[in-house]
Amino acid sequence: QVQLLESGGGLVQPGGSLRLSCAASGRIFAITNMNWYRQAPGKQRELAASITSGGTTTYADSVKGRFTISRDNAKNTVYLQMDSLEPEDTAVYSCNAGVLVLGGGLLDAWGQGTLVTVSE
Repeated sequence: QVQLLESGGGLVQPGGSLRLSCAASGRIFAITNMNWYRQAPGKQRELAASITSGGTTTYADSVKGRFTISRDNAKNTVYLQMDSLEPEDTAVYSCNAGVLVLGGGLLDAWGQGTLVTVSE
């Protein structure tokens, strides 16, 4: 009843930039927090960045100052601008959102993930 569709992953050289997008669709009444998680090979998933419905943002220490999360509430879309990318940023990035669905209920929705590879 709710889908999150990510785009924007790919291969980039160290020092480069990428912009991820995640669009939510379906039976949406409202969206609370929107988050970007990432999981590097052989490591646990971590919360990279989060943004509330009011626009308050939080970042993992490892990405602070390099990544910027933003959202367009009219489009139910969240973005992650990633600058000064490092090989350590290589991971599968997944979008997550708390969705209040039409008819009632709160859904913890996830996207399918998009691979970001930072390499020469």
